[in-house]
Amino acid sequence: MLEELLNNVLAKLNLSLADFSELINRLLDYGVINRDESAVEAQLYDRYLSCSELVEDYLNVIGIRLMHDAQFLSLRAFPPSAEVPGLIDDIHRPFNGGMRYRPNQQEVACILVLRVEYEKAVREGKVDDKGCVLLAFEALSMSMTNLLKRSLPENISERKNLFTRLRQLRLIHFSSDDMLEGDEEYWLSIQPSIVNFVSSDALTNLYPSEEQNSLNQASEDGHVL
Repeated sequence: MLEELLNNVLAKLNLSLADFSELINRLLDYGVINRDESAVEAQLYDRYLSCSELVEDYLNVIGIRLMHDAQFLSLRAFPPSAEVPGLIDDIHRPFNGGMRYRPNQQEVACILVLRVEYEKAVREGKVDDKGCVLLAFEALSMSMTNLLKRSLPENISERKNLFTRLRQLRLIHFSSDDMLEGDEEYWLSIQPSIVNFVSSDALTNLYPSEEQNSLNQASEDGHVL
């Protein structure tokens, strides 16, 4: 019966159940869709726009909330119990983490440093028209050392896992895997979605005098969201 009702609604929107399922599965699998990422994600994002209320109602049934950043053409799904920047928390939400991905300490440290660098670029007006910020690999490495007294992984496979995961989360973008080899001439692009990934409260704690202590504590605790 539910499938029949869904088909009836989708028919009015000129969408098939297969198209709708593909969009939902992509959101549940990746957790994020960015229109500028690829032709596939552009198609899925445009499909969302044609049935946004249905998608949000459908996901809401299982406690998943969706944040739509219309300015930077991105969607991010937040599972039950996740804190969603800019949205009022549900006081009845469960206490467990459920399906939420919990970054490891290395990922947390890198994400926090990327967020700091993004904020600096915003203040200096170094943001492109898509809300992205270019950061040299060398600058990221130096910031990790200066802010956290940490180094990026020296092991190539560990470094690849770190940056691949951050790219999967749509927090960064880089055009060549050669960067993972440690060539300091390469640049990465910090995506505007990082603003929704790291809460404002977390960022506030990074400035000014207690910057290093706050970053160290956050990375040790594994708190990003």
